[in-house]
Amino acid sequence: MSVIVVGVDGGGSKTRVLVADEQGKVLGEHTGAASAVRPGEAEASADIIATLVRDALVNAEMGHVRPRAMCAGVAGTGREDSREALWRALVELDVADETVVHSDAAIALDDAFGDGPGVLLIAGTGSMCLGRGPTGRTARAGGWGPIIGDEGSGSWMGRRALGIIAAAADKREPDTALTSAILAACEQPDVHAMIAWAAAATPADFAGLVGPILEVANGGDLRANALVALAVEELSLHVRSVARELFGDERAAIPVALAGGILGPGMLVRRRLEHRLKSAVPGAVPHPGEVQPARGAVRGALRLLGIGALSS
Repeated sequence: MSVIVVGVDGGGSKTRVLVADEQGKVLGEHTGAASAVRPGEAEASADIIATLVRDALVNAEMGHVRPRAMCAGVAGTGREDSREALWRALVELDVADETVVHSDAAIALDDAFGDGPGVLLIAGTGSMCLGRGPTGRTARAGGWGPIIGDEGSGSWMGRRALGIIAAAADKREPDTALTSAILAACEQPDVHAMIAWAAAATPADFAGLVGPILEVANGGDLRANALVALAVEELSLHVRSVARELFGDERAAIPVALAGGILGPGMLVRRRLEHRLKSAVPGAVPHPGEVQPARGAVRGALRLLGIGALSS
């Protein structure tokens, strides 16, 4: 049997696992619960990943096979201590012969540009920008987590939207269609009930409000559109910061790729961000095609075994 590897894309809303052979051909996959690492909870993330890897192997009719290598790119592992904690937990669970852990942005960058230069912005439940310059040096912006960062992300937009409907309830702001849309999405009777909902909500729960927010914005609601515009501005600042750091001037030719749940092809935030980047980062050269972080994780697993990286 050929070498079997596993690539994991662990986010704040879901986790995608790919099973592949030594040529990088996908043999099976599985998508399941979020596995982003929260402070002090690496073991919980590892348990989720291990279960999903087993499910992916079963889907590939390889439930009896032990992967030679696994690369897990997981949100919340931008810091070395969190990556180390998750790696230790995965090794303890004995998921594969060899294991490596990267951030979710790192595997997306790998899928978009391989070993070449470029800037990758990932915005889903959280947000982070990672880039590699012409000399191979890397830099990042964002990725500070849902409490003090993740500007422009889905969870950030959800939290801001709750502030908007609270202000509207107080008459500090005009009425907005966001109120009825969010109450319906959360199945709550009134804005006051959102206090308890928010207190128990996870970052993924807040990110789940992006759908209603974008629907209302597309309907012309001024406050929803202002929130989208603010998210776009925050995300463009991430890209500009990394572009300046690595390329010296945002007017230089800079390959830029976008990934993540709120930046899918054709989505409102992506369309507006692409337009904003034309002035914020004039040298931005959009990456063609869709970035698939899990595919970048497969590339990382093959690299761990010394097998040449897949072509982009």
